[in-house]
Amino acid sequence: MSNLEELKKAIQAEAQSAEFPIDVPVYESAKKDPTMPILYYGNLKSNVCFFGRDLGRDEVMAGQPLIGASGTLVRQGFYRAMYKENTNDREKLMAVCDRLLLTNTVPYKPPENKAYGVRVKRRFRPFVEQLLTIHWQGNHIITLGTEAFKWFEPYTDKEEFNQFWADKDHRYEKSIQVTLTATDNEGKSFQKQTLISPLPHPSPLNQRYYRLFPAMLQARLAQLEF
Repeated sequence: MSNLEELKKAIQAEAQSAEFPIDVPVYESAKKDPTMPILYYGNLKSNVCFFGRDLGRDEVMAGQPLIGASGTLVRQGFYRAMYKENTNDREKLMAVCDRLLLTNTVPYKPPENKAYGVRVKRRFRPFVEQLLTIHWQGNHIITLGTEAFKWFEPYTDKEEFNQFWADKDHRYEKSIQVTLTATDNEGKSFQKQTLISPLPHPSPLNQRYYRLFPAMLQARLAQLEF
């Protein structure tokens, strides 16, 4: 059994250990075990990770993060940055995942798409830490939305972090460095310097930024190698 399979089984065991909100009917309609995590999709050797809040219905059905309306915008933007052209071809949009990693703050779908609270995020944080710090080999994370960005607050100076986020005019143009930490199943500690670049969430409900998101994503991707 690979370390990643062990990690997924540990997440499932945690999910089974005590109840927390899961959108069970969506998992049942997808004929999937609600306690089985949908942890990530993509290439663990990639330099870039897109980090979202949590799963939606489309993500549960497909068994991978960021594949619904918002995720499609992300994949289309990444394809455009790679090939300097646009596409709606599903196979081509799936293929870009060879160059990136997709994951979330919690590997489950909350009921009614309401954000998970602090307690749930705290329960699953150690597992996401392991994914990002130990298993993923990259060091540049693009966060999608406020909840995703603020997940990284514990890994840097709190005052510096809050000052960065308070700069509303420039926070989606700048990046902040954090030191990710994780502990594996044997108690060994790991650290990794990682650059966090926030973007607004590309949801159609986010009226302020939805139309601006494609250009903002291109500007972010122009700053890094992938």
